[in-house]
Amino acid sequence: MDVLITGRHCQIPDEFRTRVTEKIAAVEKLKDRIIRAEVQVSAHGSRRQPGESTQVEITLRGRGPVIRAEASAEDKTVAFDHAMERLMSQLRRASDRRKAHRGLRGQLPAEDVAAVAEAAPEPDEPQVRNIAGLEVTGDGPLVVREKHFDATPLTLAQALDEMELVGHDFFIYVDADTGAPSAVYRRKAYDYGVIHLKLEATA
Repeated sequence: MDVLITGRHCQIPDEFRTRVTEKIAAVEKLKDRIIRAEVQVSAHGSRRQPGESTQVEITLRGRGPVIRAEASAEDKTVAFDHAMERLMSQLRRASDRRKAHRGLRGQLPAEDVAAVAEAAPEPDEPQVRNIAGLEVTGDGPLVVREKHFDATPLTLAQALDEMELVGHDFFIYVDADTGAPSAVYRRKAYDYGVIHLKLEATA
């Protein structure tokens, strides 16, 4: 397994590299399909609180889903240790979920799932701007962060695994059985919800 350690706005001492390499080796015993481990250390200086001045992000890439965890602290070593703890917790949680839901088929209950969108009334003389491909009306603050991802159709069980491995509370995917855009999300303990979008043809 290759271990790539990079620093943004900071130097990476040799002792830190040695510590990272040794600890990442423990992950290899737990996930034998990891090909490359990327550890990025970012120093934010005065832009953040002292306890969050250094951020460490760990990304594991291989033949399976991407696994990622991050943490912040004043010291890079402390931040790395916290990120490793989160990473191991995510791996254990995903492993436990597979044991608890072995043979998962079909859909999970999705009660209490609703989405309501109401269009705001347009002013008499609206100012229209185009931001990231969206037409924005008015002067209200709007922050748009646009991302594009290659999507491979997944089963529900695979989507739940990927959500746990990246440490998120939700995961958007394309359902392998129906081809519908879908999202799984964490509720309580090991309970999950799933939302499937039904696409209607427009005239």
